Amino acid sequence: MIRMTLDEIATITGGRLVNADPALIVSGPVEYDSRAPMPQGLFVAFEGENVDGHDYAATAIAAGAAAVLGTRDTGQPGVVVEEQLAALAKLAHEVVGRLPELTVVGLTGSSGKTTTKDYIGQLLARLGETVAPAGSPNNELGFPCTVLKATPETRFLVLEMGARGIGHIAYLAGIAAPRIGAVLNIGAAHIGEFGSKEGTAQAKGELVESLPADGVAVLNADDPLVAAMASRTAARVVLAGESEASTVRAEHVTLDSRGRAAYELVTGSGSAPVQLAVTGRHQVSNTLVAAAIALDAGMPVAAVAEALGEVGIRSSRRMDVVERADGVTLIDDSYNANPSSTAAALRALTAMGAGGRTIAVLGYMAELGDQEVAGHEEVGRLAAELGVHRLVAVAEAAAVLDGAAGVPEWKGESIAAADQAEAILAVTGDLRPGDVVLVKGSRYRTWKVADALRAGTVTGEVSP
Repeated sequence: MIRMTLDEIATITGGRLVNADPALIVSGPVEYDSRAPMPQGLFVAFEGENVDGHDYAATAIAAGAAAVLGTRDTGQPGVVVEEQLAALAKLAHEVVGRLPELTVVGLTGSSGKTTTKDYIGQLLARLGETVAPAGSPNNELGFPCTVLKATPETRFLVLEMGARGIGHIAYLAGIAAPRIGAVLNIGAAHIGEFGSKEGTAQAKGELVESLPADGVAVLNADDPLVAAMASRTAARVVLAGESEASTVRAEHVTLDSRGRAAYELVTGSGSAPVQLAVTGRHQVSNTLVAAAIALDAGMPVAAVAEALGEVGIRSSRRMDVVERADGVTLIDDSYNANPSSTAAALRALTAMGAGGRTIAVLGYMAELGDQEVAGHEEVGRLAAELGVHRLVAVAEAAAVLDGAAGVPEWKGESIAAADQAEAILAVTGDLRPGDVVLVKGSRYRTWKVADALRAGTVTGEVSP
């Protein structure tokens, strides 16, 4: 965080200074886990269901934190506020306001946000100090904490923006207003909250509505619901995609034997060949958005193309490709799942597994509302149409198998696993060199399967 006195923090957050000299300096990280390193930082104490962070205030101070932000006096130097999230939002907003040379980049979409954020961060880091932390800190807690990582040396701040309702992205944009905003796609993720793709588009479009007239809106030209957001912004619009309407375009897309795309990057200022090192046809769209942002920041086309060939996955469980010593390839895409992202992962699986056996372990996809059954059947049907050799549905994802059964020409094997332990045994019992295994599901629902495959587990007891 930028250097501030504790008195300044109290004034900004509307809090009350306790147990400290007002001139006490806070200049380190802002953390809400007392175990995290935070020299001269600010420990934010939250009350949880099982643990109260206020009880660990002394531990954080002893480990090097300068002060505590919480809702009660812990006896340690700090600021007492009415509500921590609101205080963090105010503090983050102030930090952005004190960094006039900072360019804030915001991005949203139904899938691919974190991976694309990683790509943008890696490209922009070639131009100057960039904050784009791994993972998905995209809500009302993670978002301001990411903003607070900015320092006077930071040139680019790349912020992922999530939403589970109307007004959520507008709220985040009010904390740190982006100058560049990108919308990746509109899919069925969180459709249980939004009710329809159109409802999702209404919420995601709040990002482009927040952009200033001298800002830039990067929109996926190949998604009609995203491209239509051009009418909702005062900013300059850059379309990225494969259609002729795209300002930043991919032409002549091909895939190699490992499912990695190559294409010609075509822009208004020239073109250059790109060979990606990451897996999946869908990465073309993600990297085009990153390219459009880097180009706007001043990176030449040739440099963008070269950089795109070197970007990699920085956030775990997102299309991580693991080549095991026994010749089996694992695609660990188990961080989260929705029908769109699962379809992309299945296509990557079959592209990589051409000529060998393909195995898909699919877990439950959450937050689909009344589209839950249809969404699971849809991905099962696609898996069968793509010719996946073995399809394992874990626990609540059983409808996946119903979808596959509706494809009469499919000759693959379907397995209903009651839990992750059963899924592990169903997969690992007869693995052989050349097999490619995809593990995909919402959050923790397939993590044990992925971890067992990473470790090379073949048999043994695994807790469900």
